[in-house]
Amino acid sequence: MKNSLAIVLGLATMLGLGLTGLHAQPSRVPHVQTKESQAAMTPATALQRLKDGNKRFVLGSSLVHSNYRKEVLETAKGQFPFGAILSCIDSRVSVDDIFDLENGDAFSARVAGATFGAIDLGGLEYATKVSGAKVLVVLGHTNCGAIKGACDDVQLGNLTTLLNEIKPAVQQVSKGWTGGEKNSHNHEFVEAVNEVNVRLTMHKMLHDSPVIKEMVDSGKLLLIGAIYDVETGKVRFLDQKGGHKGN
Repeated sequence: MKNSLAIVLGLATMLGLGLTGLHAQPSRVPHVQTKESQAAMTPATALQRLKDGNKRFVLGSSLVHSNYRKEVLETAKGQFPFGAILSCIDSRVSVDDIFDLENGDAFSARVAGATFGAIDLGGLEYATKVSGAKVLVVLGHTNCGAIKGACDDVQLGNLTTLLNEIKPAVQQVSKGWTGGEKNSHNHEFVEAVNEVNVRLTMHKMLHDSPVIKEMVDSGKLLLIGAIYDVETGKVRFLDQKGGHKGN
């Protein structure tokens, strides 16, 4: 038995599989984005890269950062990202991990509750119009403290101003709500507000940014909402707008 095990381990080592070699391995070889790879990517393939990356993350088979120093050197002279992501500042929501991103793959803007102001929007315009990102994600997450604070009408310094950005979602869900309490103690209410907040943020983004709206309307950019589950690691994608060009 010991000899048989030694033979199996030896073959696995020769093939570069290690102890996990008996399981299916991810097929994509990690690489940094180049001008050529960015130009060849459509909004649809950019979104698929994010979906595939999240699947690897959930399965524990992430590919990135096998040689992080090499990635840093390769991206030092320029960036050609395929994505831009607006997410929450929550310590559990690291988009690089969630989507198995390599250095230079995507811009990341982080604001509590996945909200935004003029400065954040300007950065996202740069990420898409100037730097060429093909997909723009508004990423909320479950059990979000900012969403709960808005549901409870928390008053606390500058946080009050931020939570006011989420109040329209609270108000929209509250109308006709029959599922119990309308506060942070009701998980279903919180998550309903969370999802509406993502959709309203997308709508506000198109309203406040003619630059992004033009790209979405012309199909050069795909704008999509999503919710990250902090318990499972899975990303659930919601409505999408634009991104038809080159599909």
